[in-house]
Amino acid sequence: MIQSRYQAKIDTLLASGQRKLLGIVGPPGSGKSTLAQQIQQLYPQQSVVVPMDGYHLANCELARLGKAARKGAEDTFDSAGFAALIQRLKTQPTDETIYAPEFRRAIEEPIANAIPIQPQHQLIIVEGNYLLLESGHWAQLPSLLDETWYVDVGHTLRESRLIQRHIQFGRSEAAAIEWVQSTDGPNARLIEASKSRADLLFTWE
Repeated sequence: MIQSRYQAKIDTLLASGQRKLLGIVGPPGSGKSTLAQQIQQLYPQQSVVVPMDGYHLANCELARLGKAARKGAEDTFDSAGFAALIQRLKTQPTDETIYAPEFRRAIEEPIANAIPIQPQHQLIIVEGNYLLLESGHWAQLPSLLDETWYVDVGHTLRESRLIQRHIQFGRSEAAAIEWVQSTDGPNARLIEASKSRADLLFTWE
């Protein structure tokens, strides 16, 4: 479970009673989704997780663009749509439900309107790889997030997790290793270069 010192940080963030957007960022396999879920479980009535992965381009569009072999790279997401959603969440009317998409790994596709965000949700946990990039539409995000935590994990553990994940969802071990080296690896290096822009470095015990 999340350490008490990190929970204290969230309590301080929420002390104003106003809606807050907490960004959880890190490379593939760092445990972003696990951390986001643990935070949500600590504040079950107040919070909701909004994952960047819901803005993956559909497989058919990646194929059309010739980017299927690079799925997960920063240009294989609808970054403009994601930034627009986060902007809407900053100014959500009190009588409106906003719907976010989610990514289903079982089918490797995003599903629209799967996550309802209610006006009473005080803590929006925004989880994704590219929240701190300074290029394209991603560059809008840091100013929209109230605080951003970078999940810092050693390379060996992170890559081991990724290989096991790819095997779990149907790749052979050889194909999983190749994907981690050729696709996840470059993405991770880009994300790691943004680490210094985070408000807090989170480490697992």
